Amino acid sequence: MGSLTPTPLPEAVNQRPVEQRASVVIRYAARTDVGMKRAHNEDFFAVLEEDMLFIVADGMGGHAAGEVASQMAVDVMAEFFARSRDDDATWPYKLKPELSYAENRLVCGIRAANYRIFDTARSNISRKGMGTTIVAAHVAADAMYVAHVGDSRAYLIREQAIRQLTRDHSLLEDYRAAKPDLTPEEEANFPHKNVITRALGMRDEVEVDIRREPIQNGDIFMLCGDGLSGMVDDPSMLAIIQQAGEDLEQATAALVDAANRAGGVDNITAILARCSLRTDSSVG
Repeated sequence: MGSLTPTPLPEAVNQRPVEQRASVVIRYAARTDVGMKRAHNEDFFAVLEEDMLFIVADGMGGHAAGEVASQMAVDVMAEFFARSRDDDATWPYKLKPELSYAENRLVCGIRAANYRIFDTARSNISRKGMGTTIVAAHVAADAMYVAHVGDSRAYLIREQAIRQLTRDHSLLEDYRAAKPDLTPEEEANFPHKNVITRALGMRDEVEVDIRREPIQNGDIFMLCGDGLSGMVDDPSMLAIIQQAGEDLEQATAALVDAANRAGGVDNITAILARCSLRTDSSVG
């Protein structure tokens, strides 16, 4: 990942967290592809092994540099997580008392990324209008913490079933909520399917959705952009992952291939992370 010149952030405050060592072993694979229709890839992903942090960002803006926004989001989060390993580090935002330390760390990193993108777009005319969606997952103790903004998604594959962990911040999702009896035909004809209601860089502040998912042995978590989830339905994604068995590299490649066969109208990115719980008592 490239380095960035830090932009000053508001409300600097010192925090002194108590870290917990995770008792989870992660195997993972990740893949990104430009797809069949786009000239360049505006997706960006990262896996930070030391922090057990997984990130997918789907940039928006085209000529306004969506690819810059997505990489900036990942870089700022990596920068913050590296800095916040130090108990004496200064954080850009105060901790929210209703959230755990792991949740605060994710939310703060995403808020910092949002501010950096917003400030860069505001001060550079060539970057005006750029933004990105983001989904990030972080292992702490025996749980996966998932945070997101926009329509990049997290899924959980457990016991032969797939479950979406995130709710898209989109007009279509709002319409579904307002009209629970929406028919497949009405959904297909909805004129604003690609309009998202929340993204990084739109304003100087952003609301981040976050959840905690206790990890069970054998769980697979998948992070992806809408270039995958918009082209391949959930049952098909589950079948592809199950068919690949233990081979996560094969699974990510097959997911990308399936999205491209379905039209590949957008960039395609997926991270798969398989979790194994340790049984030794030395981990605390």
